[in-house]
Amino acid sequence: MAQTDKPTCVPPELPKMLKEFAKAAIRAQPQDLIQWGADYFEALSRGEMPPVREQSERVPLCNWAELTPELLKILHSQVAGRLIIHAEELAQMWKVVNLPTDLFNSVMNVGRFTEEIEWLKFLALACSAL
Repeated sequence: MAQTDKPTCVPPELPKMLKEFAKAAIRAQPQDLIQWGADYFEALSRGEMPPVREQSERVPLCNWAELTPELLKILHSQVAGRLIIHAEELAQMWKVVNLPTDLFNSVMNVGRFTEEIEWLKFLALACSAL
C-alpha cells in the first residue's frame, strides 16, 4: 500500500456502527457473511432496519419457539418505531424468530387485521397470548 500525505479522517460514528454490525453478524450467523454485510449496510444507507437474520434461513416446522416477552421485544425492535407494518413483512419477521404460524394467524383474526397492521394493537394482542 502506498502512503499518502493526506491524513485519514475516520468519522466519529464509525466505531459504533462497526460494533453494531459485529453484534448483528454474531447473532445472525450468516452462511455468506459478505453478502449479509452488503445487505446490512445497504439497509442502513436507505434508513431501514438492517437484517437480523438471513432471509434464506428457514426453520424446521417441528421446532417452533414459545412466545416470550423477549421474542416480542425482538419483534418490537425490528419494527423500529413504525406505527403501521405490512402483514407480509410482519409474517416474515414472525417466521424468522421461529414462532408458530397458527399463533400469528390467530392474532391476525382476533385483531381483524388486514394488509396494513397497527403495530401497537398487534403487539398488545400478542402479549395477551403470553
